Formats: sequence, C-alpha cells, structure tokens
Amino acid sequence: MAIHYELDDEHIVLITIDRHEARNSADLDHFRWLREAWERFDADTDAWVAIITGVEDAFFTGADLKTYVPAITALGERIQREGLTEVDGYRLDDGTRAVLRGAKIWKPIIAAVNGFCTAGGMEMLGGADIRVACTEAQFAVMEPKRGLFAGGGTTVRLPRQIPFPHAMEFLLCADLVTAARAYEMGLLNAVVAQDALLETAYSYARRITANAPLAVQATKQSVWEGLGMDLKDAYRNESKIASAIFATEDAKEGPRAFAEKRPPVWQGK
Repeated sequence: MAIHYELDDEHIVLITIDRHEARNSADLDHFRWLREAWERFDADTDAWVAIITGVEDAFFTGADLKTYVPAITALGERIQREGLTEVDGYRLDDGTRAVLRGAKIWKPIIAAVNGFCTAGGMEMLGGADIRVACTEAQFAVMEPKRGLFAGGGTTVRLPRQIPFPHAMEFLLCADLVTAARAYEMGLLNAVVAQDALLETAYSYARRITANAPLAVQATKQSVWEGLGMDLKDAYRNESKIASAIFATEDAKEGPRAFAEKRPPVWQGK
C-alpha cells in the first residue's frame, strides 16, 4: 500500500496509486500521501511533467467509504476542538488537494487511466491536462447513487471541459461509461490497449518535455486561470504572463537554436 513516486532522467514523474486490495480507493493515509506527491512534483524544478496511474484494474475510485468518512469526521472534530490546522500531518483539505482541486500546479499532468475511474477518480481526471485510457477503463460520477455529492471539483470542471449535455449525463445518471463512450464525449485524448497505455502517456509527456518548461507552465497557467475570468481579465492576465516568459533565458535560447538549426537546450530560467 503506497503512493509511488518515480522521477526519470527525462524530467517525467510517474505517480502510481497502489491500494489494490481496496480497488485504489483512498483512506486518510493515501489522501495525505497523494497530496504530498503533488506538492513534491510542484516543488521539484527537475520534474516537468507528471503521469498519474493506478495498479491492477483501477485508476482511482475516490474515498474508501468504510474507513475515510469516520476518520475525516474524527479529524475534523479534533482540529476544531483544539484549534489546530493539522493533526500528525493530516489536513482537512488532503482529499481536495489530492484530486487537484485548487492545487494550482502549472506543470502538465497526464492521466493514464488503467481501469475504474469513479468518484474521486473523476475529480482527479478533471484536474489532468491530457487523458489516456485503456479500452477496459470505465468512468462514472457515482456519488448520487450513494446519496452523496461530488464535491471535489467535478460539478464545476466537467461542464467546462466537455459539451454540456454529456456532462449532465455523467453527473445526473451516475452510470458507468465505457472508455469508447468517454472518448466520444470528449473526456479523453486517446483510448489504447492496456499494454500500450503507459507508453502512450510517456509519448505525450516526451512531446511536452521537448518544449521549454517555463513556457509550457505559463501556457497552462493562462488557460486554467482564464477559465475563471471574463475575456477582458483573461486577456490582461495572458499579457502579464507572456511578458514574464519573454524575459526568460529560454526565450532567448529558442530563437537562437532555430537560427543555428540545432535542438534547443532548455535551462528552465
């Protein structure tokens, strides 16, 4: 049981959710470890792109209802009673941070969906920039079937990311959706065989790391921030971000390498 974190020499991090005995649902520990993995990725200047995946037949299935709900309730009561912000490293926002709600990570994130992607899995998928799934993968926002609410970002992000009728079908019917149907609905970039899943995700990652990391991160920042602004403010924000990038060393290296007909050497500064 763990959240595995592996950084290779191509600036690509592979984060693997490994709680196969509970179909990769998260207890209090796994939500904290996943939040810490994202914070580690965000802080590491040598890490440019992350791939998130799961083990066996599940990608991520959200909170373990048998253990998480009573544990988070007890944690919240203690934090409130004692006036704390965290207890033994656990925070009340571990769950939302783990599924990338409000995390503000401007480095690209690729989801390699190897199996069931439900509840918090859909919430984390909504925070990923590129999504690849195997043919066996299935997707659902199943909270309404349990009398619960998808409060980790799905009701906000999904209607902004796929056509409205498709988003509402996901959210209101709460049915399992096949990978092929999810692709048709615009949720995924690609559907591939299980044995090609990680290589496809790495192919996307390498295409991204061929580009200047600061320019890539600024592009993602402008897109995600712009989604929450009106056009006037979004354009103003874009111009501000662009000005910072044009002042970087990499912005000098790119045109110079083009003129010299050689691959650029990015410094990330």
